[in-house]
Amino acid sequence: MDPRKLLLQLFDSAVNAAKPSLVLANYLPKPPKGKTLVIGAGKAAASMARALENNWSGQLTGLVITRYGHTLPCERIEVIEASHPVPDDAGEKASRRILELVSGLTADDLVICLISGGGSSLLSLPAPGISLDDKRSLNKSLLKSGASIAEINCVRKHLSAIKGGRLAKHCAPARVVTLAISDVPGDAPDTIASGPTVADPTTSAEALAILERYKIDVPQRVIDWLESAESESVKPGDTDLENNEFNIIATPQQSLEAAVKTAKEHGLNSIILSDCLEGEAREVALVHAGIARQVLHYSQPLAPPCVILSGGETTVTVKGKGRGGRNAEFMLGLLNSLRDQERVFAIAADTDGIDGSEDNAGCILGPDSYQRARDAGMDLNAMLDNNDSYAVFSALNDLVITGPTLTNVNDFRAIIILI
Repeated sequence: MDPRKLLLQLFDSAVNAAKPSLVLANYLPKPPKGKTLVIGAGKAAASMARALENNWSGQLTGLVITRYGHTLPCERIEVIEASHPVPDDAGEKASRRILELVSGLTADDLVICLISGGGSSLLSLPAPGISLDDKRSLNKSLLKSGASIAEINCVRKHLSAIKGGRLAKHCAPARVVTLAISDVPGDAPDTIASGPTVADPTTSAEALAILERYKIDVPQRVIDWLESAESESVKPGDTDLENNEFNIIATPQQSLEAAVKTAKEHGLNSIILSDCLEGEAREVALVHAGIARQVLHYSQPLAPPCVILSGGETTVTVKGKGRGGRNAEFMLGLLNSLRDQERVFAIAADTDGIDGSEDNAGCILGPDSYQRARDAGMDLNAMLDNNDSYAVFSALNDLVITGPTLTNVNDFRAIIILI
């Protein structure tokens, strides 16, 4: 058994378990009396749209927005590309078009909304009085602040004209059936892509508190908007949403369970720590390193050979000027902690194929990685402080590069410990 190859197989198993072509057809609603309109946004939007087209024999039209480089050709559903993680004009224009498409629908019509990770940035339509530049600047600051995805999306929802349930309200009185691929810890519908089709329990006051907590500097017009009653999102109990349906068709847990099956086929026991771990990437790495040592020294919580698995979405508080996403930062923290522990191999990668804004999905390491880094003259502590994890694994030729996978169930981490 080649541990590095097995790590890549485990990752592939996790990604394949979330492919729309394999899971979407099981959740399709019955055709309506009226017309069927498809809308949506996310990194998996195009692959979801194609899977829907391949499994829908009736009338179908629509428009979805996906990230640049994540498109697939569709025959009946238009696919528009826009920017992620920072929104651009293309996303704003496409979002306006979606609102135009859903206007004037009747109770006999059906809207199928395809939502996946990245949808929040792609489905970007600022609230009245808020500019796209305001949202761009705020988004960049939030992404560097260390705020959780739930906190970031709380702010996004209350500065949007389309998220936080507002899209579903625009569709009324048509029935809305949302098919979602979850990329958020806990699989909360109102957090996936900032919940454009579901009621939102968070408040504008909470959004203001988040901006204050992370010391995010914003124009006074943003503060004024969040202090106004108009900024509130659609709340639970709204009658315009009562006949709608929300289905999560792929989750991080399902992908982790697929990796467990693959590990078992190779004779390895597995433990899933959690599908929803959060926190600073380097600190989450320290916890994983501690569990790996417990396995090495005491065969607890399970004996080697084994695999430790986890999912979720860590954060990175950017203080340096280096390159690297949260998975690379996790791996650099893990490497720095485990150093040259024998018998330990690991991978951390984003199931969408893009770690942050880099060209890699993640990274891989083995027992020789620490010494190879030292031989190359790298100061790993200094590089971690500079958030320069990409440079470390690039120099070691240990980047995992897959290109866009056209799905997204968040981060995947696996640590193999041999006898």
